[in-house]
Amino acid sequence: MLAALLVSGGLSACGKHQSTGPVRVAETEGIYLDIGDLKYQVQVSRQFNPADEQDRPFLIGIPEDQRKLKPEEVWFGVLLRVQNETGEALRPAADIQITDTVEELFKPLTLGEDNVFAYRPDDEIPPKSVMPLPDSPAFDSASRGALVLFKLTLSALNNRPLELKIEGRRVPQQTGIINLDV
Repeated sequence: MLAALLVSGGLSACGKHQSTGPVRVAETEGIYLDIGDLKYQVQVSRQFNPADEQDRPFLIGIPEDQRKLKPEEVWFGVLLRVQNETGEALRPAADIQITDTVEELFKPLTLGEDNVFAYRPDDEIPPKSVMPLPDSPAFDSASRGALVLFKLTLSALNNRPLELKIEGRRVPQQTGIINLDV
């Protein structure tokens, strides 16, 4: 009985989530969220600073017409891990967005092939594997996550919590919502 109490207490400390139905919600980052046949986990979300030497490699491959930030904008990245436990190769979600509490919507940028950390929704995740792939630069990074990069406004950062919304590909479609720790 003591072991059961310890296990249940440890799990509840990880955060709450709703894991059934067409909409699945995780109240914090770090929770695995089943969306379709894949499990999504936000490893970390944070602002990226182009003047910071450690952040520069993450900001490679931004399309030319998107490279400039307005004074009220910041680079914001979500580093995702996607797990495929099935016996078939699957593509991860292509429809990902962030919303703030006043329903302002932000879509991610499509990063060039030269960005080795980028989340690529058209790349299949092999059976019994993860994205980012083992032995890739993104997997070998501290976060072990694939980068989904956004331009957020400063007002959005003030209108928290921010929600990451992930639309699954499979029918019946499932939606995952993860509250981001900003």
